[in-house]
Amino acid sequence: MTPRTHLVIRPSILYFGTPVVLLTTENADGTCNLAPVSSAWALGQHLVLGLGSESHTVRNLAERPELVINVASPELWEHVERLAPLTGADPVPEAKRPVYRHERDKFAAAGLTPAAADLVRPPRVAECALQLEARARALTPGGAGHFVTAECEVLRVHAAERIVVPGTQHIDPAAWSPLIYNFRHYHALAPEVGHGFRSETARTAV
Repeated sequence: MTPRTHLVIRPSILYFGTPVVLLTTENADGTCNLAPVSSAWALGQHLVLGLGSESHTVRNLAERPELVINVASPELWEHVERLAPLTGADPVPEAKRPVYRHERDKFAAAGLTPAAADLVRPPRVAECALQLEARARALTPGGAGHFVTAECEVLRVHAAERIVVPGTQHIDPAAWSPLIYNFRHYHALAPEVGHGFRSETARTAV
Protein backbone atom coordinates (compact mmCIF):
# COMPACT_ATOMS: atom_id res chain seq x y z
CA MET A 1 0.00 0.00 0.00
CA THR A 2 1.27 3.48 -0.90
CA PRO A 3 1.93 5.56 2.23
CA ARG A 4 -0.45 8.48 2.66
CA THR A 5 1.57 11.67 2.28
CA HIS A 6 -1.16 14.30 1.95
CA LEU A 7 -3.15 16.11 4.61
CA VAL A 8 -6.67 17.46 4.27
CA ILE A 9 -6.42 21.17 5.11
CA ARG A 10 -8.51 24.34 4.77
CA PRO A 11 -6.19 27.29 4.05
CA SER A 12 -7.57 30.77 4.70
CA ILE A 13 -6.49 31.84 1.19
CA LEU A 14 -5.60 30.00 -2.02
CA TYR A 15 -2.97 32.23 -3.61
CA PHE A 16 -0.85 29.27 -4.68
CA GLY A 17 1.55 31.31 -6.81
CA THR A 18 -0.28 34.00 -8.78
CA PRO A 19 1.10 37.10 -10.53
CA VAL A 20 0.75 40.55 -9.00
CA VAL A 21 -0.70 43.32 -11.16
CA LEU A 22 -1.25 47.00 -10.39
CA LEU A 23 -4.53 48.32 -11.77
CA THR A 24 -5.01 51.96 -12.64
CA THR A 25 -8.57 53.19 -13.02
CA GLU A 26 -10.18 56.62 -13.23
CA ASN A 27 -11.92 58.20 -10.25
CA ALA A 28 -15.10 60.24 -10.62
CA ASP A 29 -13.14 63.50 -10.29
CA GLY A 30 -10.72 62.58 -13.09
CA THR A 31 -7.86 61.54 -10.81
CA CYS A 32 -6.60 57.96 -10.84
CA ASN A 33 -6.71 55.05 -8.46
CA LEU A 34 -3.91 52.50 -8.18
CA ALA A 35 -4.59 49.08 -6.67
CA PRO A 36 -2.61 45.83 -6.30
CA VAL A 37 -4.40 42.65 -7.38
CA SER A 38 -3.22 39.05 -7.04
CA SER A 39 -6.02 37.31 -8.96
CA ALA A 40 -5.31 37.79 -12.65
CA TRP A 41 -5.12 35.33 -15.52
CA ALA A 42 -5.05 35.55 -19.32
CA LEU A 43 -7.46 34.04 -21.84
CA GLY A 44 -6.19 34.91 -25.29
CA GLN A 45 -6.29 38.70 -25.65
CA HIS A 46 -8.49 39.04 -22.57
CA LEU A 47 -7.54 39.17 -18.91
CA VAL A 48 -9.83 38.06 -16.11
CA LEU A 49 -9.43 39.81 -12.76
CA GLY A 50 -10.77 38.84 -9.35
CA LEU A 51 -11.69 41.90 -7.29
CA GLY A 52 -13.26 42.49 -3.90
CA SER A 53 -16.83 43.67 -4.37
CA GLU A 54 -16.33 46.67 -2.04
CA SER A 55 -13.13 47.80 -3.74
CA HIS A 56 -12.86 51.28 -5.19
CA THR A 57 -11.57 49.67 -8.39
CA VAL A 58 -14.88 47.87 -8.94
CA ARG A 59 -16.80 51.10 -8.45
CA ASN A 60 -14.59 52.88 -10.94
CA LEU A 61 -14.85 50.13 -13.57
CA ALA A 62 -18.62 50.01 -13.28
CA GLU A 63 -18.79 53.70 -14.20
CA ARG A 64 -15.63 54.14 -16.30
CA PRO A 65 -14.46 50.81 -17.75
CA GLU A 66 -11.02 51.86 -18.98
CA LEU A 67 -7.97 50.61 -17.07
CA VAL A 68 -4.31 49.71 -17.33
CA ILE A 69 -3.11 46.34 -16.05
CA ASN A 70 0.51 46.88 -15.01
CA VAL A 71 2.36 43.63 -14.36
CA ALA A 72 4.79 44.01 -11.47
CA SER A 73 8.25 42.46 -11.43
CA PRO A 74 10.04 41.11 -8.33
CA GLU A 75 12.07 44.24 -7.56
CA LEU A 76 8.81 46.16 -7.07
CA TRP A 77 7.52 44.05 -4.19
CA GLU A 78 8.09 46.73 -1.54
CA HIS A 79 6.17 49.28 -3.64
CA VAL A 80 3.33 46.78 -3.98
CA GLU A 81 3.30 46.17 -0.24
CA ARG A 82 3.08 49.91 0.46
CA LEU A 83 -0.14 49.91 -1.57
CA ALA A 84 -1.62 46.85 0.14
CA PRO A 85 -3.28 48.61 3.15
CA LEU A 86 -4.52 51.61 1.14
CA THR A 87 -7.90 52.25 -0.46
CA GLY A 88 -9.13 54.98 -2.75
CA ALA A 89 -12.60 54.81 -1.18
CA ASP A 90 -13.59 57.74 1.01
CA PRO A 91 -15.15 57.02 3.40
CA VAL A 92 -13.49 53.64 3.85
CA PRO A 93 -16.13 50.85 3.70
CA GLU A 94 -16.96 49.63 7.20
CA ALA A 95 -15.69 46.09 6.55
CA LYS A 96 -12.29 47.48 5.52
CA ARG A 97 -11.78 49.95 8.36
CA PRO A 98 -9.87 47.63 10.74
CA VAL A 99 -7.14 47.05 8.11
CA TYR A 100 -7.28 49.73 5.39
CA ARG A 101 -6.90 53.50 5.31
CA HIS A 102 -7.83 56.03 2.64
CA GLU A 103 -5.08 57.44 0.44
CA ARG A 104 -5.83 59.92 -2.33
CA ASP A 105 -2.43 59.85 -4.10
CA LYS A 106 -1.44 56.21 -4.23
CA PHE A 107 1.33 56.75 -6.77
CA ALA A 108 3.15 59.03 -4.34
CA ALA A 109 2.44 56.72 -1.39
CA ALA A 110 3.93 53.76 -3.25
CA GLY A 111 6.85 55.67 -4.76
CA LEU A 112 5.73 54.94 -8.32
CA THR A 113 5.48 57.12 -11.42
CA PRO A 114 2.43 57.65 -13.66
CA ALA A 115 2.96 57.65 -17.43
CA ALA A 116 0.34 58.59 -20.01
CA ALA A 117 -1.43 55.74 -21.82
CA ASP A 118 -2.19 55.85 -25.55
CA LEU A 119 -5.78 54.62 -25.80
CA VAL A 120 -7.28 54.89 -22.30
CA ARG A 121 -7.51 57.65 -19.72
CA PRO A 122 -5.90 55.96 -16.65
CA PRO A 123 -2.09 56.15 -16.61
CA ARG A 124 0.45 53.38 -16.89
CA VAL A 125 2.92 52.61 -14.09
CA ALA A 126 6.29 53.62 -15.54
CA GLU A 127 8.27 51.20 -13.38
CA CYS A 128 6.39 48.14 -14.66
CA ALA A 129 8.07 46.48 -17.65
CA LEU A 130 4.76 45.12 -18.96
CA GLN A 131 1.70 47.40 -19.19
CA LEU A 132 -1.63 46.41 -20.78
CA GLU A 133 -4.14 49.09 -21.73
CA ALA A 134 -7.59 47.54 -21.47
CA ARG A 135 -11.34 47.98 -21.21
CA ALA A 136 -13.58 46.06 -18.83
CA ARG A 137 -16.24 44.30 -20.93
CA ALA A 138 -18.11 42.48 -18.17
CA LEU A 139 -18.34 42.66 -14.36
CA THR A 140 -19.84 39.53 -12.82
CA PRO A 141 -20.64 39.26 -9.08
CA GLY A 142 -19.82 36.02 -7.29
CA GLY A 143 -18.90 34.46 -3.96
CA ALA A 144 -22.20 35.40 -2.30
CA GLY A 145 -21.49 39.04 -3.13
CA HIS A 146 -17.92 39.10 -1.80
CA PHE A 147 -16.09 39.42 -5.11
CA VAL A 148 -16.51 40.54 -8.71
CA THR A 149 -14.94 38.95 -11.77
CA ALA A 150 -13.89 41.52 -14.37
CA GLU A 151 -13.39 40.40 -17.96
CA CYS A 152 -11.06 42.87 -19.67
CA GLU A 153 -10.17 43.19 -23.35
CA VAL A 154 -6.52 44.15 -23.91
CA LEU A 155 -6.26 47.05 -26.36
CA ARG A 156 -2.53 47.73 -26.39
CA VAL A 157 0.58 46.16 -24.85
CA HIS A 158 3.62 48.19 -23.79
CA ALA A 159 6.76 46.13 -23.10
CA ALA A 160 10.16 47.41 -22.01
CA GLU A 161 12.64 46.90 -24.85
CA ARG A 162 14.87 44.77 -22.64
CA ILE A 163 12.22 42.03 -22.30
CA VAL A 164 11.33 41.78 -26.02
CA VAL A 165 13.10 39.31 -28.34
CA PRO A 166 14.83 41.63 -30.85
CA GLY A 167 13.04 41.91 -34.17
CA THR A 168 9.90 40.10 -32.92
CA GLN A 169 6.61 40.69 -31.09
CA HIS A 170 7.55 38.15 -28.39
CA ILE A 171 8.32 38.62 -24.71
CA ASP A 172 11.62 36.91 -23.84
CA PRO A 173 10.90 34.55 -20.91
CA ALA A 174 14.60 34.56 -20.04
CA ALA A 175 14.52 38.35 -19.59
CA TRP A 176 11.09 38.74 -17.97
CA SER A 177 9.89 37.54 -14.58
CA PRO A 178 6.61 38.51 -12.91
CA LEU A 179 6.24 39.13 -9.20
CA ILE A 180 4.49 36.06 -7.74
CA TYR A 181 2.20 36.16 -4.69
CA ASN A 182 2.60 32.79 -3.00
CA PHE A 183 0.38 32.36 0.10
CA ARG A 184 0.91 36.03 1.03
CA HIS A 185 4.67 35.93 0.39
CA TYR A 186 6.39 37.56 -2.58
CA HIS A 187 8.53 35.47 -4.93
CA ALA A 188 10.29 35.66 -8.27
CA LEU A 189 10.24 32.86 -10.82
CA ALA A 190 12.79 30.09 -10.39
CA PRO A 191 15.12 29.22 -13.32
CA GLU A 192 13.46 27.68 -16.36
CA VAL A 193 13.05 23.89 -16.31
CA GLY A 194 11.64 23.50 -19.82
CA HIS A 195 9.28 24.97 -22.41
CA GLY A 196 5.92 24.09 -23.92
CA PHE A 197 5.62 22.54 -27.37
CA ARG A 198 3.97 25.73 -28.68
CA SER A 199 6.76 28.02 -27.46
CA GLU A 200 7.81 30.63 -29.99
CA THR A 201 10.92 31.65 -28.05
CA ALA A 202 12.56 28.30 -27.28
CA ARG A 203 16.33 28.46 -27.43
CA THR A 204 18.38 25.89 -29.30
CA ALA A 205 20.55 23.84 -26.97
CA VAL A 206 24.32 24.30 -27.39
